[in-house]
Amino acid sequence: MRQVRLLVVLALAMVAGGCAPGDRDTGPRVLVFSRTAGFRHESIPAGIRAIRELGAAHGFAVDATEDAGRFTAARLAGYRAIVFLNTTGDVLDAGQQAAFESYIRAGGGFVGVHSATDTEYNWPFYGELVGAYFSAHPAVQPATIRVEDRSHPATAHLGATWERTDEWYNFRTDPRASAHVLATLDESTYTGGTMGADHPIAWCKEYAGGRSFYTAGGHTVEAYAEPAFRDHLLGGIRWAARLT
Repeated sequence: MRQVRLLVVLALAMVAGGCAPGDRDTGPRVLVFSRTAGFRHESIPAGIRAIRELGAAHGFAVDATEDAGRFTAARLAGYRAIVFLNTTGDVLDAGQQAAFESYIRAGGGFVGVHSATDTEYNWPFYGELVGAYFSAHPAVQPATIRVEDRSHPATAHLGATWERTDEWYNFRTDPRASAHVLATLDESTYTGGTMGADHPIAWCKEYAGGRSFYTAGGHTVEAYAEPAFRDHLLGGIRWAARLT
């Protein structure tokens, strides 16, 4: 029912001309939003390019913007999922926040990548949607990830453990109480972890009618060329967008 509601809103918006220019086709679309009001990751262009390539290969179109003015009810209705790609700080005003909340409540999808948890600290709805807020991080280094759910589309391609290099976030709270944890960090395999034995690093949830997926990976340019990380990101997008 939620998916039907979202598709109805999408159809009405397209009839009314609410979609962005060039968004008139009937296939699924994903919006990548990468506005920053704090630290800016040099990997943002690589992330946009990777998501565009994933969409081209897997049947969904991708638009990318840093224009918060795209966050209106009519325009957001044209998308199956919104990806917050390394956003930082306060990136939406009150009206734009309200439009995004309505989009999620209508069944829309949210994907948070890396510093999406370093975004909108004073917006309670967003805090619940993303699942946790960033606290601190050590230097970029290799670590071992323990995969808890090997059936979810974002992690089904992985083994029981996943070795990779990234900037490993610590979080202010443990998201496990409100989210389904897909993977955790083994803090014994790197230095600088502060969360102990339970350190979620990727999770998902149904929230307020919509779907939310978050991965803390994606700090480095190199991450977006890794086949396993690209499949992880693809699975999260497809799940949030209800394409799988």
